[in-house]
Amino acid sequence: MEYKLKIRKGLNIRLKGEASKKIKEIEAPDNFAIKPSDFHAIKPKVIAKPETKLKIGSPVFFDKNNPEIVFVSPISGTVTEIVRGEKRKILQINIKNDFKNDYEKLEVPAYTDSRERIVEFFCKSGLWQFFKQRPYGIIADTKLVPKSIFISLYDTAPLAPDYDYLLDGKQKLLTNALYYISSLTNGNVYIGLRKDSKLLKAFVGINNINTIEISGPHPAGNVGTLINKFDPINKDETVFTLNAQDLLHIANTIDKGYFSAERTIVLSGSEVKEPKYIKTFLGASVSNIIDGQISNENCRIISGNVLTGTKIEKDGALGFFENQICIIPEGNEYEMFGWLLPGFKKFSSSRLYFSFLTPNKKYTINTNFHGGHRPFVMTGQYEKVCPFDILPQHLIKAIIVKDIDKMEQLGIYEVIEEDLALCEFVCTSKTEVQSILHEGLELMREEMS
Repeated sequence: MEYKLKIRKGLNIRLKGEASKKIKEIEAPDNFAIKPSDFHAIKPKVIAKPETKLKIGSPVFFDKNNPEIVFVSPISGTVTEIVRGEKRKILQINIKNDFKNDYEKLEVPAYTDSRERIVEFFCKSGLWQFFKQRPYGIIADTKLVPKSIFISLYDTAPLAPDYDYLLDGKQKLLTNALYYISSLTNGNVYIGLRKDSKLLKAFVGINNINTIEISGPHPAGNVGTLINKFDPINKDETVFTLNAQDLLHIANTIDKGYFSAERTIVLSGSEVKEPKYIKTFLGASVSNIIDGQISNENCRIISGNVLTGTKIEKDGALGFFENQICIIPEGNEYEMFGWLLPGFKKFSSSRLYFSFLTPNKKYTINTNFHGGHRPFVMTGQYEKVCPFDILPQHLIKAIIVKDIDKMEQLGIYEVIEEDLALCEFVCTSKTEVQSILHEGLELMREEMS
């Protein structure tokens, strides 16, 4: 079935540094890192100790709470170090690439096999980590059957990759993967696509597959927006989600018969000399990706997009779920009376600056907060950029006071951090909305477990 979704509430942040439609293949780096913190709410138990030889797809660690979920190596090589923090918490597992590309061969079941057999394959192969569960945005519970599955093939975040470009010519691969994925639910699989996408007709006619033609500003492409509009989550209900690159990893692994860790990311941002698409690997060191590409040393390197990504160093590693590296200026200068200036070169979501007269202009935005933390007041700003049928500002206030009943009533099951990232961006009070929401989701998860 085909649906249409037009979002009016939201905000497109127009940044300089959009990538050109050209993919550059670079040599795989020497060093890789797997960070358990990328996989929210797991308790890692290491299998591969230092000096352990690994193949592509070899188990590295598993989740103590769900031992069947195995996390595997993206390359062949040797474990060099297990980096630990306070209370021996595992921060990351470093792997040295041997460039042999040996791999663990997988027995791929038929998509007509039982759900239990397909779940077992996903877990053993290292693919189950890509399935996220709503509520909470954690790795999906293998014992739960979701009421539906949502897949977004349209990223509306700033400087995000164009999936129509990346997935062009891969329709057959993706369709085959969808047969496996649809067996995980008794309900429907919803696929969100850009309004003029070439892929809109690719999935028509597949049983239980519904396409959604999306138009509107960010966060129109978020899976959370699709869930809210087409199959809202109530208490004790579960939905699984995937993004485009995750679906492609699943498709390639099924096709090749071994874990596929190749990922095409976007190197973008105003401080990048030549923004482009780069073919690399999950967990790869970013040093050879950004080498010679930074035009300004006083900048911030972000694994992910500017709204939800994580700051990393030049020798850091690409996050396991990230689709871009964004480099923007570090905003560590003091700006006296900045709010009094006309602001022709400043982006604003309101009409505070005269830049609103040039709606299509792209901007260089740094990391400056443009002010400090202020009292949390009701301004109505959040509602203008949040297309969900919830009251985001009231929800955040309920989380701050830990009112669980109010949190449930105000729709905390509907959202994760990325869904309210724009609220944080436009917040006059400089409230750390995503951090507060994360704490609220953790509290709810503990209470409901």
